[in-house]
Amino acid sequence: MYKHIEEIALNSWPSLQTYVVDGWLLRFAEGYTKRSNSVSPIYGDCTDDVELHARIDEVERLYQKAGLNTIFKMTPFVQPVALTEVLAARGYVEVEPSSVRKLELQHIASPELQCHITAVLSEEWLDNIARMQGMSEQSVAVTRSLLASSMLEQGFAILYSGGMPVACGLGVMERGYMGLYDIVTDERCRKQGYGEQLVRHLLRWGLSKGAHTCYLLVVLSNGPALKLYDKVGFQEIYTYSYWVKPDRQADISSHGEGEAT
Repeated sequence: MYKHIEEIALNSWPSLQTYVVDGWLLRFAEGYTKRSNSVSPIYGDCTDDVELHARIDEVERLYQKAGLNTIFKMTPFVQPVALTEVLAARGYVEVEPSSVRKLELQHIASPELQCHITAVLSEEWLDNIARMQGMSEQSVAVTRSLLASSMLEQGFAILYSGGMPVACGLGVMERGYMGLYDIVTDERCRKQGYGEQLVRHLLRWGLSKGAHTCYLLVVLSNGPALKLYDKVGFQEIYTYSYWVKPDRQADISSHGEGEAT
């Protein structure tokens, strides 16, 4: 039912390079974020186990060639349905169970604080996101490439308090849906309601651009984010997780996955 939202989310947070292997979408972005460096098995069933194992072997070879660990993004839409069982038998384990949530957009009250939302990626937005998330120079460079090349309408938001940036986030529009990404509050300014202010500004922006629904992705271990999104009214529609080899599970960050800290 919600496969279209998964497709929109793949478009909204892109990768530097994609490659399709028998219906599996392989994404590569120099190791920055699991979403942009993982396999999405979105279609293409297998007739037998031999074919399935051969496909996994080919995928692992391609990621090894790129110098990356092989990560599978497992959603309710995975094809073939037996893939989870096969990955487990090959030594993969589940990490970062996450929730996809949506909110139907209606009238949204005007937030109190000033928020500057631009349609073009700026160095100011990048600098603030990098500072608030503790990103490396390489991650900043990859983020710049990923977001600057997008064909979708974007809203880069910075929330200010007392003239100082206290929170940042990104809204991405496609087909009447707006996705929220990289929602983050300055570590020194948390638990003061700035995250909620930022989200409400982005919801108003999306509504003004014609969005009827907002969606986001959030790691289930992120308690502050879950509390915020529950308060705003987001409802879970499905879950997903990543599957990796146990000795390789901590190599890639989850920035972009609906962070709200």
